[in-house]
Amino acid sequence: MVGIREKNGVEWDTSGLVPFSVDHFLWWVGWNELTLENGDPWLVEGFQQEILADIFGGFREVWAIIPEGNAKSTFFGGVSLYHSDYTPTPWVPIGAASRDQAEILFTQAGGFVRRSERMLERFRVYDGYRKISHLLNLGVGIKVYAGDKDTGDGVIPTLALVDEPHRHKDMGLYRLWKGKLGKRGGQIVALSTAGEPDSEFEDMREKIREQADDRVYSGRHRSHLRAEGKSLVYHEWMVRSRELADDLGAVKEANPLAMITEEYLREKRESLTLDFGTDWLRLTCNIPTRSTMVAVPEADWDACRVDEPIPVGVPVAVGADFAFLEDTTALVPFWMRSVTERRFGTPSILEPPGDGTMLDTADVKSAFLAIHEVNPIDVVVMDPSKAQDIAQWVESELGCTVVMRAQTNDFACNDYELFMEAVRERWIQQDGDPVFRRHVLSAIRARLPGDRYRFDRPRTLRKARKDQRRIVIDALTAAAMVHATMVNQPADSVYKTRGAMVL
Repeated sequence: MVGIREKNGVEWDTSGLVPFSVDHFLWWVGWNELTLENGDPWLVEGFQQEILADIFGGFREVWAIIPEGNAKSTFFGGVSLYHSDYTPTPWVPIGAASRDQAEILFTQAGGFVRRSERMLERFRVYDGYRKISHLLNLGVGIKVYAGDKDTGDGVIPTLALVDEPHRHKDMGLYRLWKGKLGKRGGQIVALSTAGEPDSEFEDMREKIREQADDRVYSGRHRSHLRAEGKSLVYHEWMVRSRELADDLGAVKEANPLAMITEEYLREKRESLTLDFGTDWLRLTCNIPTRSTMVAVPEADWDACRVDEPIPVGVPVAVGADFAFLEDTTALVPFWMRSVTERRFGTPSILEPPGDGTMLDTADVKSAFLAIHEVNPIDVVVMDPSKAQDIAQWVESELGCTVVMRAQTNDFACNDYELFMEAVRERWIQQDGDPVFRRHVLSAIRARLPGDRYRFDRPRTLRKARKDQRRIVIDALTAAAMVHATMVNQPADSVYKTRGAMVL
């Protein structure tokens, strides 16, 4: 396709253009008369050309993190077709978290084909298979795969597109496909909007930013970051702080698409149905933000932090949530100094081996002993159905009073109400332990009949048992149990007498 080409009776000399260059890509778009859904010709914008230059520059990994609505799917739909046009036996897998998400990019690529007579000469779209084949270069072509490393195995990509990895349950598919690039000298591109803090996707973004060899910010508000490391280039358009999220100029700078204007952003910001956390901060400003369904707000939990640990030697109660095979086992020390000072110590959180074997009860006993040596354990609050042998051991060996407490909805709703009240009033105190923080901030509030609520994990992670341990709230479950139990005790209870709490 390089040489003298005729279009509309006019000869175009493309002999000076080299495939896999920005100029050649722009020629290809014009030559094939690629149009958008509204019938307008597709104009490749400046920020997209910056990403193109790095894709064509040979980087093995390319990341493009851009707010929602900046034509990511349209752009990479075109890139996937161009790659297929100039690569022998192309294999362009698209990894998406769901069928609906996958169809967005696939539909954009298929639309380019259907609206161009020249493209129809070389491509065929199979909607049912979510696949686009090249009739001349053969190969697998462009094909959608589920965002799961198990279903994505066997792929040998020439260009892998991981679509919206912040929606994936983990980064397993990205790692799998990255590991297969060497077989054909392929590339992998991650295209996404910001996700939730502490997710594996956001942890990987932070690692890239921190370890990149070269970082260049551009724009008056430093909204565009280009970071470069070994075989990797990272592009990010983002409002740099929450304070700037109300500055429409800064938000526009983070949304580089020409059609997104300050007036457009103003109308969106003033919408009565706008969800500020999700719609504005995360999707429009590209700031990692937790779901609006999160039970304990991040700022409220952090406001409960104190520098003083539970004093050594003070008797404590321990909330215990056990899981020996899939989730974690969490032991959370609790000292109720007064009604308005309810202090949690650093939890002991134990993970199963992960190889199909169960957590050793000896490790659980050792964790109890470690707490007991620093702060004598007077009370253990636990679910009686999960570890009766542990309950008997702490009673006989440590001399503790064991409060058997089932995790029914009635108890769980009481745990939720008392815990949330204590967080709001700043009665709860915690030492800032990052693992405990992650467990607490991962929980959502689940609504039950009668306008009641309890702590729960995000619904999307409960579909497959093997995935439930990826986001865990077990330390929160244990903390809420022991907190409610101790708060509900009468002033002259055995726990007060034994020194576990002082009112």
